Amino acid sequence: MTNNRQEAQKTALLLLEILHHIPKHGQISAPEIHQRLLAAGHRLTLRSVQRHLKDLCQQFAIDCNDSSKPYGYRWLPQAENFALPSLTPQESLLLSLAEQQLKNLLPARVMTNLSGFFAQAKKNLHSYAPEQSKHQLEKQWLDKVRVVSTRQPLLPPDIKAGVFETVSDALYANQWLSLKYRNGSGKFSEPTVMPLGLAQQGERLYLVCRFKGYNNERSLALHRIQAAKSLSETFTYPEQFNLAKYDND
Repeated sequence: MTNNRQEAQKTALLLLEILHHIPKHGQISAPEIHQRLLAAGHRLTLRSVQRHLKDLCQQFAIDCNDSSKPYGYRWLPQAENFALPSLTPQESLLLSLAEQQLKNLLPARVMTNLSGFFAQAKKNLHSYAPEQSKHQLEKQWLDKVRVVSTRQPLLPPDIKAGVFETVSDALYANQWLSLKYRNGSGKFSEPTVMPLGLAQQGERLYLVCRFKGYNNERSLALHRIQAAKSLSETFTYPEQFNLAKYDND
């Protein structure tokens, strides 16, 4: 159920970003939107973008110019600019909850691109006057739900500035990473690693990777990475690797 909920939240955020790229003047094609989404860190096919655009055209005042290929998309002249204040309280609540659950599961650039949406959703929820009792229920819901740890909660360790962004971008692009790492015993090393996945355990984030020249997986705590640099060299992601299986071992 949790995985289904997270997938639904990811899809909702993806649709918001697609809407964000559709212009009021001029037009944009599905391949152009696809390239922008890839650059932002989304993993999806052009066909998926085309399918989402078809659905969005049915729900919003979006014009599809199908006189030539690739089709062009734009907001209709009479359409109001898309903005989050027009979302319902329930939709603003969904965005606020999605931010909490997905902040370490989506590429950093995606979260950055959506930061304005998250901020506006919070503003929507906190702008309701006390007399708007119906909408107050959505606002109060954020204080009524919480993911509770089975042990004493700990403060998450600080991650060096830029490390998470660099690691998540390299993970998305299948690029080798050059790291400066200090383990729990204080030993310093500078490995080159193949990033395979990010795993969150309690309050800590771990990079699952392979050191260059080795085929076994290792996990490195992100807060112990002193610096990270993505290299131009790319790699073929190992088909036999499964992050879920690794997590269960």
